Amino acid sequence: MRPETGSPADVVSTPVDGVEVLGALSPSRAGDFLTCPLLYRFRSIDKLPEAPSVDAVRGTVVHKVLEDLFDLPAHERTPERAADLLVPSWEALLAAAPEVAEMFGGEGPDVVSWLASCRDVIERYFTLEDPRRLEPAERELYVEALLDSRLLLRGFVDRLDVSPSGALRIVDYKSGRAPGLGFEAKALFQMKFYALVLWRTRGVLPAMLQLVYLGSGEILRYQPDEADLLATERKVEAIWRAIRTAEESGDWRASPSQLCAWCSFQSLCPEFGGTPPPLPERVPVPDPSGDLDTDEGITAR
Repeated sequence: MRPETGSPADVVSTPVDGVEVLGALSPSRAGDFLTCPLLYRFRSIDKLPEAPSVDAVRGTVVHKVLEDLFDLPAHERTPERAADLLVPSWEALLAAAPEVAEMFGGEGPDVVSWLASCRDVIERYFTLEDPRRLEPAERELYVEALLDSRLLLRGFVDRLDVSPSGALRIVDYKSGRAPGLGFEAKALFQMKFYALVLWRTRGVLPAMLQLVYLGSGEILRYQPDEADLLATERKVEAIWRAIRTAEESGDWRASPSQLCAWCSFQSLCPEFGGTPPPLPERVPVPDPSGDLDTDEGITAR
């Protein structure tokens, strides 16, 4: 998760001149609504603060190390040099988000042992890929596309690889474990979302979607086709219509599931005896210059 230091979209989002955009949707916010409409409301409408978690902060630091690793000459992209990047990445995060330091000390985790856990995750990356043989075309790439329906899709791609033939590979790092059987579709939705955006903006159907699970040391690969991405386009438009319906009716109902155990908003959820904060009579959906998030980590932009 990213601290509310202003939306990255305020800096990088492209004005859509002459088009009345319906709204903007990122894969994380679409996923929020699919998981629980009330969760979407708390994050996107109420914009309630969420305390950072140890796992999310680890994801942020590891992502930064892997991003900076490719600034080094190819022959220097070794586990030892990656380990050297860890503490500077941690210190940069603390400078950008001082509240993160409050998680450590007292009854929180010990910083030394926590950094060691980050180092373990980084070392595991080298069992999955050899960065000395890779030259990414883009890292932390902001992408957006305006659909014919006037819905703006946008987000950040961890890494984009382009082959000499022009084939695109979208790569996303996950600091957690690979999903179990039957949960791959949810994991791939984000990647198909990004593939759709790149297809619409570049006119090239991405050849490979690759999820790198650093927690379990696994890689999930998927080759999309045109039918996949057309179905994804219909799905995100259906999600947006459902969001608009909830906005019109004020009915942001909870969808209880096993994921509730990790929700930051249980005290406000009716399923747990809580009461959500009141909504105004009419709450506009977030406009395209508003909130933008990614799926893992905290915003330091």
